[in-house]
Amino acid sequence: MFVRYEGTAWERRFLPRLTSKQVKELPKEDALVILPIGAVEQHGPHLPVLTDTLIGEATLTAALERLDADAPVWLLPPVPYGKSNEHLGLPGTISLSAATLQGVVLDIAESLKLSGFERLLLFNTHGGNVDLLNMVAREIRIRSGMTVFYLSPSSLGGAEGLIAEEELEYGIHGGDYETSLVKAIKPEWVLDEFAVKEVPEMAGFEFLTLEGKIRFAWRMADISASGIAGDATIATAEKGRLIMDRTAGTLAKALKELCTFKLADLERKRIEA
Repeated sequence: MFVRYEGTAWERRFLPRLTSKQVKELPKEDALVILPIGAVEQHGPHLPVLTDTLIGEATLTAALERLDADAPVWLLPPVPYGKSNEHLGLPGTISLSAATLQGVVLDIAESLKLSGFERLLLFNTHGGNVDLLNMVAREIRIRSGMTVFYLSPSSLGGAEGLIAEEELEYGIHGGDYETSLVKAIKPEWVLDEFAVKEVPEMAGFEFLTLEGKIRFAWRMADISASGIAGDATIATAEKGRLIMDRTAGTLAKALKELCTFKLADLERKRIEA
């Protein structure tokens, strides 16, 4: 069961838990700071509006438990709000504008730089943030010289073989994937009696998709009457636990690589070639 502020992630790797003196004295050459960014937005009639932020926190909590004790990885408080204007008008949605979210992330990065940190991971769990955060990551690199990474944990393949291919393609909001995860993380927050299946009618298009190939701009109201895209009726806590375990295991390995990656090594290899 996920409990915030308990366990290794929060007791040993939660950066704001340290004093200013402790932060100053931290070795920073290989230190990786993780900024989780989620959303507060409607997820249909059955899931909490905190779904995206909750999944991010729980995934990081599980992954950081798997790291070696001396791994220089530090966790920041999550930014719980995202760019969710595609859901505005649906109750419970709280959205930042693109300019506001960009400004918040840039300011956080600048503050970390002034504290001596050189590596930042933007850890995103909301689809509406993707394009903006990829742009902001490069902007941070240009402005500060920091090494900046971007990651959405759903890209790590934890759901392969557990979630149907059609659902992985079109079940992008409140469907089997997210509902299974929330059932595993906070089962009492899921209202099973209101779970529905509503899959956007995209199968007949060769090139158009919701999030790949050729995209089109959409609001949630354009593609769904219920507020979800996917099949929440087939979600199970067991699937959610397996997805979480796989994702956390892969993420823990990835974090080690991010701590050792150096852009200068790419330049040296290019010169040597």
